[in-house]
Amino acid sequence: MIRTRRLARAALVLAVLSGASMPALMAQEQPKPVYAPISTSEHRVGAFHVALRTDTQTLARLSPTGEPAFSFVPTAREPERAGDGYNHVGDLNLRVRNPGGEWRDFASAHARRPIRVLPAGGATIAAADITASMGEGAPFKVERRWVNEAGRLALRFRITNSSSHSLEIGALGMPMVFDNVITDRTLDQAHAEASFVDPYIGRDAGYLQVTRLNGKGSALLVLPEKGTPLEAYAPLKNPREAVGSIFTDKSQRGQTSEGFYDWTVHSAGYADREWKNAGEQWNAPTSRTLAPGEALEIGLQLVQAPSIRTIESTLIANRRPVAIGLPGYVVPTDQTASLFVRAPSPIARIESYPAGAIEATRAGTAKGWTKLAIRTRGWGQARLSITYADGQVQTVSYFITKPLDQAMADLGRFSTTSQWYEGKGDPFGRSPAILTYDNEAKKIVDVEPRVWIAGMSDEGGGGSWVAATMKQLDNPDPAEVAKIERLVDETVVGNLQVAEGAQAGAVKKSLFYYDPAKFPNLYADPDKWKSWTSWKEKDAGDLGRAYNYPHVAIGHWVLYRTARNHPGLVTRHDWRWYLDHAHATVVAMMRDAPYYAEFGLMEGDVFVDILKDLKREGLTDQAAEMERLMKKRAEHWRSLRYPFGSEMPWDSTGQPEVYAWMRYFGYQPQADVTREVILGYDPTIPSWGYNGNARRYWDFLYGGKYPRIERQIHHYGSTLNAVPLFDAYRQNPADTHLLRVAYGGLMGGITNIDQTGFSSAAFHAWPDMMKWDPYSGDYGMGFFGHAYAAATYLVNDATFGWVGYGGNVSQARGSIRIEPKDGARARLFVAPAGAWITLEAGKIASASYAPATGRITLTLDPASTATPAARLFVETTTAGGRKLAPSTGTFERGGYTIALGAAPTSVTLTPR
Repeated sequence: MIRTRRLARAALVLAVLSGASMPALMAQEQPKPVYAPISTSEHRVGAFHVALRTDTQTLARLSPTGEPAFSFVPTAREPERAGDGYNHVGDLNLRVRNPGGEWRDFASAHARRPIRVLPAGGATIAAADITASMGEGAPFKVERRWVNEAGRLALRFRITNSSSHSLEIGALGMPMVFDNVITDRTLDQAHAEASFVDPYIGRDAGYLQVTRLNGKGSALLVLPEKGTPLEAYAPLKNPREAVGSIFTDKSQRGQTSEGFYDWTVHSAGYADREWKNAGEQWNAPTSRTLAPGEALEIGLQLVQAPSIRTIESTLIANRRPVAIGLPGYVVPTDQTASLFVRAPSPIARIESYPAGAIEATRAGTAKGWTKLAIRTRGWGQARLSITYADGQVQTVSYFITKPLDQAMADLGRFSTTSQWYEGKGDPFGRSPAILTYDNEAKKIVDVEPRVWIAGMSDEGGGGSWVAATMKQLDNPDPAEVAKIERLVDETVVGNLQVAEGAQAGAVKKSLFYYDPAKFPNLYADPDKWKSWTSWKEKDAGDLGRAYNYPHVAIGHWVLYRTARNHPGLVTRHDWRWYLDHAHATVVAMMRDAPYYAEFGLMEGDVFVDILKDLKREGLTDQAAEMERLMKKRAEHWRSLRYPFGSEMPWDSTGQPEVYAWMRYFGYQPQADVTREVILGYDPTIPSWGYNGNARRYWDFLYGGKYPRIERQIHHYGSTLNAVPLFDAYRQNPADTHLLRVAYGGLMGGITNIDQTGFSSAAFHAWPDMMKWDPYSGDYGMGFFGHAYAAATYLVNDATFGWVGYGGNVSQARGSIRIEPKDGARARLFVAPAGAWITLEAGKIASASYAPATGRITLTLDPASTATPAARLFVETTTAGGRKLAPSTGTFERGGYTIALGAAPTSVTLTPR
């Protein structure tokens, strides 16, 4: 019942924020009508069972031949999507004009008219002239063919200028309608039946990958034929969202359905109108002009990859240009990177946009791959264009950042100054606080109809102070720590969190709330305060939302770690007080918020560390109590096929905590299922935006300034889902796919931090915006994942050789040296040794690894006032790996305390 109410609220907030009427919303709740079945023609093309509608010749089924019950397209919804305004693979959108004239739009799905069937035969399985369905007065002719191209299904269009004037094509798109609809499906059904689509918007090398929610089985690749670049990926909005455009789709979008997109070959017509106020596009918009009687041909091929991990090898087998950036596509200016390229044609030219932002120089070859050494300058988005001798152009999107130690410092400074809220006589008890910030208005958001955003809780309101707190985990600053202490001691405990009594430790949903009788002058524009988002005081004070508890637990845990490892920085309470409060928060969650606690929670990994710290400190009774409570949750998850449900039918936030507890309690099969499911929605793609970008598309409704259903770039799912993938990689270093996806997500979470230190909730991926949201909102959940997992990985890749993920690598005299450049410099994984080296205090300046002996030598930074000693932990994570013992230090609380001096300290780890 609670989950149903939550979904109803989600629909309502979307309706209110997007302008839908209540009658329309009520209509959605009526029983669904019964639709007549759709007539199709059946075909076998290579590895696919294909069905085309007999009336439109659009794609109605695309099933692997051995799995007839599964389809990559929404086959089960074909009857309800048969009418005008519903797009299918095989439809076409065109925006054209005569020289000096106005753009005119034509769309085959908008108002269907009978097509003229053309002769098939040979490789062609179906053909038609679809001009009549494009719309009245079309100055062109369109023929479409479905072709069996040597076992690959090909979709081809021939567009001919049938007018007596030149015709400019400013928008040319092919709807890509795959079954990403979760509506009316259970979690198990969604994982068995639905798929997600991720684009590589890389021009002639671009492609779509369609992967199943369960991460298993084959993946579908949509590949371009000659002259069909993936220049842009344009959303097919609902008609009420796209005023003045017929490039729309009537399928309802919402938390259970992201919607569909166009494979956009030309986009200059969009840039002139819908996108004219947007940020920089992934590629420069183009158009194409046809002389009278001239034709152009475009086409796509649909190819099956045996698995997600074989996507790149399948691309190579299909003679597509492939680029792999190591360690990724987010490159701080103090780090080196490489781009490995493999293409059927030699590289003819490499260009950077902006000029000089990316320096790509040839650096030899590696097993058939051309290696380009990458160095960066400046800050922000950049694009590398590779032109091949055959004329194809591939683009790779990069993001350039400051050195990560500077980015950490910027975030800490901005959040504890520009976002610091104090001394304002706040009637809601939010002083002192770190509140959401509006970077467009350049002010703190202390009043918002979505009351949690201004209320320090939920994700949209807790994000900013969680980010400021997590920054102190490995990079404590005395002035910032003092403010965090005050926030926790004066505002969290006793106000946001119940301090004493029967409900001690419980956490409220929001400190801010809506009460016009009590505060008649506070809430401007009354129409904005009429939805469920404007909680009254009673609702804001509800203690039953478990999702809020990890935020508060983080505050206590980070101050515990800081007090324990950095003498003198934490002054209000001792370490025991903070660890006790972290424990009490977990106990209160299970007592007062049991419903939502049955799900995995964003940042829930922190609970695992709290339990481990209780054990290390010898707090046996508290540890036993917490372990018992957490095992109850784990046993429930262990009983499920897909053990990461949510308050919504599908989500990408519960998986990390579920994975963590499955690993902790030794339930490896469930951990493996969770790992593979993450790979189903978290891709590796040659783009800073999509690489490691765990799918999120609804949280602008709850934490953004511009609320709409839209694919979010590096919302908090990116870094949170990186955490379990890193752990899985450390268990199996041969599976570098895990590392590449994880590192993409980890570094994606840094792109949200701008040059001043402001941190955005996420990037708006739709091409009519292409900008960071101005609200900081729920970014802190993402920064938790980054700070929690920040590390450097030294890898000897089977194809590409020695690679540093997060650090710069050099080789000399039988040893490999790495200089960590990640934002913590406190964690290092030496993959060939299976050695996971972590510091709770101290910094790694450099490390060297001797492959012949397995010896690892660490060089630690000198002592500082707050860090007189390092706290070193060494774990061997791989089966058969040799344990390592440090050359110095005193063993206590599970790790080694190593005194630091005025000069760097050397520590040798020797295999036993």
